[in-house]
Parts: sequence; structure tokens; C-alpha cells
Amino acid sequence: AIMIADMAGAPLYVVHTSCEEAHEAIRRAKMQGKRVWGEPLIQHLTLDESEYFNPDWDHAARRVMSPPFRDKKHQDSLWAGLQSGSLSVVATDHCAFTTEQKRYGVGDFTKIPNGTGGLEDRMPMLWTHGVATGRLTMNEFVAVTSTNIAKILNCYPKKGAILVGADADIVVWDPEKEKTITAESQQSNIDYNVFEGKHVKGLPRFTLSRGYVAIHDGEVRTREGHGEFVAREPNATVNRALSKWKELTAPQPVKRTGIPATGV
Repeated sequence: AIMIADMAGAPLYVVHTSCEEAHEAIRRAKMQGKRVWGEPLIQHLTLDESEYFNPDWDHAARRVMSPPFRDKKHQDSLWAGLQSGSLSVVATDHCAFTTEQKRYGVGDFTKIPNGTGGLEDRMPMLWTHGVATGRLTMNEFVAVTSTNIAKILNCYPKKGAILVGADADIVVWDPEKEKTITAESQQSNIDYNVFEGKHVKGLPRFTLSRGYVAIHDGEVRTREGHGEFVAREPNATVNRALSKWKELTAPQPVKRTGIPATGV
């Protein structure tokens, strides 16, 4: 995919980067000047393949996703990528399949719906395992959860920044607030949580959407119809730069005049 994107003169966003080998390919491409971004999921940063060896079929099936949870050894590479900038964004691929839906695959695991939840736990888990451990700075936390993706998707600075003229999409963060994650207390409309029992320290106190307080200390105050489509301008700066570079470096015919003389 990296080579095809490079040949086409297009940037590439690699979702669900989950292992050292994939990270290495992205890192090597970036060192060569290719416009590539890598995106690990919070699940791959904090959970591993041991989840699939649980004797409870439901427990394992609830964690089936693509790519699957990996050997724990890959996590150090993903964290290092976030530290160094070779990986740019932490996401969730949030898929709120219920246990009943996961059971479509009883007797044939290939029919298990792929995906797990994680949207509301992404930032607390990343803060707890990243900032609180010294793996990430607070600035890096903001970059990989907000600013970088806004820039990649050409929404910046309308999104991903606190500036005059930007949308007031703001999370007010309390680094001392803590909780234990449970399915019973979550907002997601599913009957389990892949981070069940994980203790996190560092939680959002308030979430503002265009200045409106949508979440107030854990209480959801969203309003139906508040959302707005965000139109993005085509031909972002990265695309323009790639087009210009491709034009300059494309093979050119050698112009010759007349017929060459015979002999040496």
C-alpha cells in the first residue's frame, strides 16, 4: 500500500497499526520522505492476545477484531512510535457489537462480527498507560488524540486547536480523577467492556461541542440535532506538495536534435 500510494503521488493513512513489522514499514517510509501516517488502536496498546485464551467463549469472542490483539512484545514498538512521531494517531475502531451479535459465530469463528468498543475509554486508558507512566508527555497526548488527526484530515485549525475562530470542541481534563471501568457504568449501549476492571486515573470533567457542554462530570447532556457536517477543503497542502514533487521528479525524455553522425 505504501509503494502504490507513493507511485500514485497520494498520501496514505494506515489504520489499525498493531505490530512491530507494520510499524517498521511506516517508519522506514517516513524516513524516505513518503507521506505516510500510522494509527494504532488503544486496544492494541493495552491489551494482548492472552485475551483469546480465556476459557469463556463469550469473553474471547467479544475481543475478536481485525487485526486481532497481538503478542504483548509488539506494544513497546507502538508506544515508541507515538513517542518518536513515527505513529501519529490513537484511535479505537469503535464497533459496539453486543454479546448476542458476537454469538453469530458460535461453531464458526469466521462469522463473529469483527470489532470492539472503546470510544469512551480511549483517552483515560491512554493517559493512564501513557502520560502517567512517562511514555507520553501531555503535549504528545493532545497531539495523538486531537491535533494530528485534524491536520491529517485537513480540518485544522477549525478542529484540533483552541484558537480564535476555531470550533470550541474542548475536553476539560482532570488528571487526578479516577475510576474503575465497568460495563455497568459505561455510556456505550453494549453489555460488556473489553477494559472491564481496569483502573484509570485521569478523566474528562467536561466535554464541549462547539461551546455547548455535552458532558458534565459524567452526565450526558447532548442535544439531538446539535451535530453539523464538517466540509473539508480538497487538495490539502500535503496533496499539493506531493503533486509538485511528483511533477519535478517524474522521468523526462531527453531532447535530441538531428540524426547522430555515424562512426565514433
